Amino acid sequence: KNMGFNKKIIFLLFFIIFLFSNAQNYTDYVNPFIGTSNFGATNPGAISPRGMVSVSPFNVSGKKNTFEKDSRWLSTPYVKENSFLTGFSHVNLSGVGCPDLGVILTMPTAGDLVTNHLNYGSTYNDEKAVAGYYTTNLKKYNIKVEATATTRVGISKYTFPKGKSNILINLGLGLTNEQGASIKIVSPTEIEGIRNVGSFCYYKPEESYPVYFVAKFSKPSENFGIWKNTTDFNGLEKQWMPYNGKTRVYEDYYKEVIGDSIGAYMSYNFKESTQVEVMIGVSYVSIENARNNLEKETNGLSFEKIHNQTKSKWNELLSRIDVEGGTKDDKTIFYTALYHTLIHPNILNDINGEYPKMKSRKTLKTKDTRYTVFSFWDTYRNLHSLMSLIYPKQQSDMLKSMLSIYDESGWLPKWELNSTETTTMVGDPAGIIIADSYLRGIKDFNIEKAYRAMIKSATQLDKNLLRPGIKEYNNKGFLTTASTKSGSVSITQEYNIADFAISQLAKELGKKKDESYFKSRSISYRQLFDKNFNLLRPKSNDDSWVTPFNPNTGANFQKNLGFIEGNSWQYTFMLTHDVKGLVNLMGGEKQYLKQLLNVFENDQFDMANEPDIVYPYLFNYIKGEEWRSQQKISELIKKYFSNNPNGLPGNDDTGTMSAWLIYSMIGIYPISPADPIYTIVAPSFDKITIKLDDRYYKKNQLIIEKVGDGIVKELNVNNKAHKSYFITHKELLNKGNLKIILD
Repeated sequence: KNMGFNKKIIFLLFFIIFLFSNAQNYTDYVNPFIGTSNFGATNPGAISPRGMVSVSPFNVSGKKNTFEKDSRWLSTPYVKENSFLTGFSHVNLSGVGCPDLGVILTMPTAGDLVTNHLNYGSTYNDEKAVAGYYTTNLKKYNIKVEATATTRVGISKYTFPKGKSNILINLGLGLTNEQGASIKIVSPTEIEGIRNVGSFCYYKPEESYPVYFVAKFSKPSENFGIWKNTTDFNGLEKQWMPYNGKTRVYEDYYKEVIGDSIGAYMSYNFKESTQVEVMIGVSYVSIENARNNLEKETNGLSFEKIHNQTKSKWNELLSRIDVEGGTKDDKTIFYTALYHTLIHPNILNDINGEYPKMKSRKTLKTKDTRYTVFSFWDTYRNLHSLMSLIYPKQQSDMLKSMLSIYDESGWLPKWELNSTETTTMVGDPAGIIIADSYLRGIKDFNIEKAYRAMIKSATQLDKNLLRPGIKEYNNKGFLTTASTKSGSVSITQEYNIADFAISQLAKELGKKKDESYFKSRSISYRQLFDKNFNLLRPKSNDDSWVTPFNPNTGANFQKNLGFIEGNSWQYTFMLTHDVKGLVNLMGGEKQYLKQLLNVFENDQFDMANEPDIVYPYLFNYIKGEEWRSQQKISELIKKYFSNNPNGLPGNDDTGTMSAWLIYSMIGIYPISPADPIYTIVAPSFDKITIKLDDRYYKKNQLIIEKVGDGIVKELNVNNKAHKSYFITHKELLNKGNLKIILD
């Protein structure tokens, strides 16, 4: 009996080992180098999901680099083509269009102390990055660098050769152009400090703000100190200052040093090759909170244990979508895209719940998660609907964060960053996300407060921070050159989408008068349609057409009166809540199809920017032409997305381009913001299984299957024929199975 029992135990153990060894490791399909070229603006740094901290290689300083931060507009701490590295930054942005953050740089060196980053910088090799881990070798010093992260702590491990070595923290260098810092050595194993950041897109310098940090070292230094690069005076006082313009070094110094270009060092003299771990906790509230974040999140754990914990977090979130079929590269671009959508928005509050209030930066506290980095002009189009589908609890906390911002500032966010409203881009996008999320089933937030906030931005005529030009829009239904010298058509369209969102939410909440009013206002763009061009065209302040008018003008970020970051071709079809209306304006489906084809055939389609990313799906609105959407989506994926550093079409825009790819590869797309409906194309995989959160949805999974190859022949929902290329979010999730049959 005992032998039989033992055999069963042994068999069970082997079975468990077999299961674990064959368990899907989704992080194997994440390549953080995707998007680090072609202005994708991602970086390969180590980060935890939604992390406040990331440890990114910083290789954009110095003329040795092809892409240098002070020689051009550059919004990323890392570019794959560059080769000269000057440290590892600990607070960074991913996939944004403006420079900011990229500060608190550490740099391990060997030999005598050097404090000028252009002199201590190094080339590097043996780079590797996976989700939550980065490593490289500094060729100048033969130092191996490894990095991982928790939510609020960056952890680095440096393997030094025998001899003199140093670990530098440079507060003068950064991607931001803001200056000002403070640094203090607490002990031979601890440094604390503050770095000023802000002025995203060079807006609102008066709202720059501090980021606090505490750094702890696993080995006490033999020598330590602080350096400060002083001002080079040219006046009479220069003759009295032998130290004028020279670097000061404060050895064995325990008090704060304040300045613009300052840093600290820990120096060692190793008798053999030695590893030193550096942990840097960060906070936007205080040094005390940074220290608390560090202690609570690392809790005496080793580098390897923290790395494994972070890897497990990534694996759990990535596992919410399981795909079968496709190539390894298909899976890599897919899961890397999902990884990129889980970087921003990121967590702002400290582990104790504290975070800075909007603008004043008074300390507040949350019981939930306070999120930040809301690039809503980009993300309202697809990313937040994806979050509602895959990570609804995260999306719920993002909605609550938006309402907290409203409570603190009086307005919903437009492009919020670390409790500052940058006011970047145009439109009134927050309400679109609120309505879209609520209509998809995310309802555990104060919808009446949200609705009031939406109405405020849509109706307040004076000092309206979200809708400049609201008086003219309210009177005419559109903006002219009287209200703006750039983007009058684009802004009108954005306000139309926001008004449509209000009408949709009003309908759901039983507010019939509001529903009717805002639905009517949501199609006022029609007054900007010029039948001579069969396109949208800006109007002058006397309501005449702007002349001369070239519908091609505005591509590639060329400024023009009518459109923001685009031209008439790239905006005319954008309002998908009124496709039927635009079809009628153009003279019927044939003319609509002709103009839509012209966009692609005349190279006017821009995969790298948001206004027209829905265009490939629009053929599904024309019966008999749906095959064009399937064909075009497949072509665009092959052309613009790959398992390479240049594997994004351009800036990832905090995950928007990645969200487009995810949807396109699973065969559904949220074609109309604030209208919970998907349009269907052929997926890239044979089977997609999406785990659903039972706190928000009735079923525990959604399965999308592809049968055969070619063009869509038949659609089945729960084994029953589905006659439309559109399906509501509710029906799809309640039924739970979509089969796409190709031929």
